[in-house]
Amino acid sequence: MAAKRFFSVLCVLLSIQLSYAQYSPSKLKTLDSALTILHQRASFSGVVLVAENGKTVYKKALGIANLALQEPLKTTSSFNLASVSKQFMAMMVMMLKEKGKLQFDDKVQQHLPDFPYEKISIRHLLTHTSGLPEYFELAQKHNNTLDTLTNEKLLQLLKTHQPNLEFGVGEKWEYNNTGYVILASVIEKAAGMPIEDFFKQQITRPLGMNDTYIYCLRMKQSPVNRVMGYQRKNGRNVPNDLIRLDGVVGDGNVYSSVEDLLKWDQALYTQKLVSAATWQEAITPVKFNNGQTHPYGFAWFIENDGKVLSHTGSWVGFFNEIIRNIEKKQTIIILSNSTDATVRKVVKDVLAGNVLKLPKTELISNIKLIDGSGTASRPAAVRLRDDKIWEVGDLVPFPNEPVTEGKGMTLAPGFIDSHSHHFGGLEEHPDGIAALNQGITTIVTGQDGGSTPMDTIQSFFKKRPVAINVATYTGHSTLRAKAMGAKSLYRTAKPEEVEKMKNLLRDEMNKGSLGLATGLEYESAFFSNRDEVLTLAKVAAELGGRYMSHIRSEDINLDEAIDEIIEIGQQTKMPVQISHIKIAKRDQWGNALALLGKLQKARAQGVNITADCYPYDFWNSTLRVLFPNRDYTNSASAEFAVTQLCDPEKSVVVRFAPNKDYAGKTLSQIATLRQEKPAQTLMALIAQAADFEERNPDYEGGIEAIMGKSMDESDIADFLSWSHTNICSDGAWRGHPRGHGAFTRVLGTYVRDKKIMPLETAIHKMTGLTAEHLGMTDRGIVQSGYYADLVLLNPETVKDNANIQNSTALSSGIEKVWVNGQLVYESQKTTGKFPGVFIKRQ
Repeated sequence: MAAKRFFSVLCVLLSIQLSYAQYSPSKLKTLDSALTILHQRASFSGVVLVAENGKTVYKKALGIANLALQEPLKTTSSFNLASVSKQFMAMMVMMLKEKGKLQFDDKVQQHLPDFPYEKISIRHLLTHTSGLPEYFELAQKHNNTLDTLTNEKLLQLLKTHQPNLEFGVGEKWEYNNTGYVILASVIEKAAGMPIEDFFKQQITRPLGMNDTYIYCLRMKQSPVNRVMGYQRKNGRNVPNDLIRLDGVVGDGNVYSSVEDLLKWDQALYTQKLVSAATWQEAITPVKFNNGQTHPYGFAWFIENDGKVLSHTGSWVGFFNEIIRNIEKKQTIIILSNSTDATVRKVVKDVLAGNVLKLPKTELISNIKLIDGSGTASRPAAVRLRDDKIWEVGDLVPFPNEPVTEGKGMTLAPGFIDSHSHHFGGLEEHPDGIAALNQGITTIVTGQDGGSTPMDTIQSFFKKRPVAINVATYTGHSTLRAKAMGAKSLYRTAKPEEVEKMKNLLRDEMNKGSLGLATGLEYESAFFSNRDEVLTLAKVAAELGGRYMSHIRSEDINLDEAIDEIIEIGQQTKMPVQISHIKIAKRDQWGNALALLGKLQKARAQGVNITADCYPYDFWNSTLRVLFPNRDYTNSASAEFAVTQLCDPEKSVVVRFAPNKDYAGKTLSQIATLRQEKPAQTLMALIAQAADFEERNPDYEGGIEAIMGKSMDESDIADFLSWSHTNICSDGAWRGHPRGHGAFTRVLGTYVRDKKIMPLETAIHKMTGLTAEHLGMTDRGIVQSGYYADLVLLNPETVKDNANIQNSTALSSGIEKVWVNGQLVYESQKTTGKFPGVFIKRQ
């Protein structure tokens, strides 16, 4: 009976407590579940407290306070508040103002004569309107690693070096830690005692805040209940606590617990510390010199016309937040020590009734990791978190965590195709299977001088989700067509047209284009002069871009074409890359090493020149490209084409709109059908194609194309092996088999069978090296913080199956592919997920 009576009373009390609570029991239950899951997934160590009307309705501690001792956290554990500390500095300034020791508009020099900026006032420091530079770089630049920074040393650094202000005093708001360190020195001077003593005397002791104090590295002894910061790295917790800058006080290094911070919160509703008028000044938006305001007062962000006050704090391992809803008398206090800010958003989303999105993790275990850096493979496991790689090492699954069993196969970064034409097929094939089946997760378009505008690609991604990532260069020929007109490309550009091209390129670069790409061997750009190209390249360089080129000649004028791209690299100082490097003239075969020597010499002279290469001895282009001098009716040139620039018996016409029966036949076979010599047939086909184009101006799709056999196998091996060559496909959704098999051909034919390089080197050339050549800093390596583009492959079975007869045959040995953390390809099938993104220049 007594137990029943107690239970009834408890229910009544609980219902009374929740009757005034605006946070429903279901929200608090969801919050508790969310925090538990975050902790189980190693994404939260800390304490959360929620209060209404000054009464705690929820509090929970999860995690450890001290790595070495493995002490559990408690709700009385004292965390470094980081920037939440600033509100205590502001309060002490307000108290000193009420004691007549200072005024908010006093110039700092009145209290600290060594302070070198005469216009800056105490109010400017309080409101982040001083323009002072952050002290971190100043201290790192002028102090050595054994020198712990203190408030006094910072003041001397400012006096000695007098760094320029970031903006005029009082002109704008910019968050600034230096100002609050200087404020701490002002407080000490005005109070006439160490700041920690004044803090205890005026705030912590009167409010009964027994877990709250100031601690920094200039103090000899660390308090017993001080929570230590840590960080999870590759499955292990490592210290992430105070550093040599932490001899200062003011911008951080106040410690407190959630219990004490609730006392602090409640005291701010009273006049125990300062008068209502002084407090009102603290929560009034700062006013600039021009009369405009910013929603920040004295160490409080101000929202909803002052109805909500808040502040975050982030330093070393600590990520904290305090939120005070003045109107609803609600308080949220979040203290964490695991270098993870996720909890802040989760708590606010749950309590606001927003859709809860917890981090999703997945473990890929039992794999041989080739991380894309070129280093040796190693046994490991890799953990994904949402769209990024989180951990790499000896990892065990979290409770209920999805696990992919790697079965001892090789896990590598997703391959990056630096020269791709797959984008044109994404509308029809958003699953990206042509790329994914060979392990490609990112394609780079805009090649050979033709590109899609940045805005168009951006719009495409909004309308049409796809499975792979896309980045782009801006095409030179596209710029020429816009500036000169599509029918006026067979001449050099006029100065005013070049100026228009420069403006168009500048606009595309500002929107995130990787740089300028040229296709100088093609008619749309062939008639441009070197000065035009160099002028545009300089624009790309000025905006931090890169230059990539299908050079002006790959056969009779190869040396001059190489000289041109080297000159562009010399004059612009930006990285330059040769697209699909090759030697296409028969009597020059075997000279790959000499060509690479020339490139290596240029690199030694400071030119950052690189190349990409595909693993085939035949190319795919138009029939017209076989006439370097564009003299399509010259029989001598036609004879030269079929003896030096292609082998007519192995060169296949893959598309010919005037006579579709020719598609799939070699040039020699067509010549036999026509009872002509191959040279005559070549001229005839070009003439027929031109006539067809004139009579069918709206014909969709290419009119003619040929796969020309014109490279030597030993040259290809040498080009692939050069340490500055990355792999590309130059492929599309149909046509040349490279569109479905270039990368797997390298892994199967050139690595496993011909053994021209180790597997680790080949994968480096498909991932980390490619990312470096493109300026991508968060893809191409399996490392924490990089995007989770990954491929699981079997080195023993990986191979290309696409050929001229069946150019879309899927590769073998690519077992699984992830793009931005989502599985998009498995067992030669796509999964129907479309996580691809448009990557802009970084």
